[in-house]
Amino acid sequence: MAGIFTEINRRFSAGSIPARFIYINVGVFILIKLLMIILRLFMKEASFLEYIEAPSSPTLLVRRPWTIITYMFVHFDFLHILFNMLWLYWFGQIFLMFFTGRQLGGLYLLGGIAGAAFFLITYNSFPLLKQFAANSFLAGASASVMAIVFAASFYRKNFTINLLLIGRVKLIYLAIGVLLLDILAITSENAGGHIAHIGGALLGILFAVQYQKGKDITGFINKIIDRFVNFITHKPTFRTYRTNKHFSQHKKQDTGDRSETDDEYLRRRNEENRMIDEILDKLKRSGYESLSAEEKKKLFDASRK
Repeated sequence: MAGIFTEINRRFSAGSIPARFIYINVGVFILIKLLMIILRLFMKEASFLEYIEAPSSPTLLVRRPWTIITYMFVHFDFLHILFNMLWLYWFGQIFLMFFTGRQLGGLYLLGGIAGAAFFLITYNSFPLLKQFAANSFLAGASASVMAIVFAASFYRKNFTINLLLIGRVKLIYLAIGVLLLDILAITSENAGGHIAHIGGALLGILFAVQYQKGKDITGFINKIIDRFVNFITHKPTFRTYRTNKHFSQHKKQDTGDRSETDDEYLRRRNEENRMIDEILDKLKRSGYESLSAEEKKKLFDASRK
């Protein structure tokens, strides 16, 4: 059993960003299903679901702010997660032809947040939906996936894909068709899901438009993720004595005689790794000649460490 988890961890660490998100979503899906089975055997309600789904009630959202993130990894039905993960895989690969894995990760989160925000605003604005606002919840990665689909579609409007029984079609036509279907289904039984799709799609379009202007709207959320990673990977005080020797060796090698705290060292190394990842993504997309002289130097220096 330990070997299985080791292999999963290895594949997760070596996988692309879309693959990692798929691993997380599938893992959460299996865990939820197991918990629901156990609760059903004891004839208990699965009330924990309300603490990981995004509510349309502003009062509940204030009391459970984490749900605006957790909901985008929550699925209950097999077909729901199957189609979401297939779209994430297929269009994630297309997205990575033009952008980096870090940008995909940031857009996944931003698209999910935009979908939840659009869901919250819409359910508390229109009389038809407002009557259900107190008891409506949102779950699934659809809004996040829509952000990725529309970002790629509107960034490269002439990009074509091959559809079964239809043939080659521009990706943007497929995206617009899906958006129209979601708009037409706003008053359906799954109104919340379709509304969230629209929110994610609009965020994806915003990303593409801003990126063409030279602005990356995923930058700030990736900085937040970096700080969070730095925080959880920072060694606790009671282990500092055991790790000081290790850190001091790196300090001598990387910074000479200048002293550096453990926290500064971790932040610097994470930033260096982030920059190298971006250079490698650019190398993969456009080739070695597309790199600037500074990027080539950084890549060369990293290869010697």
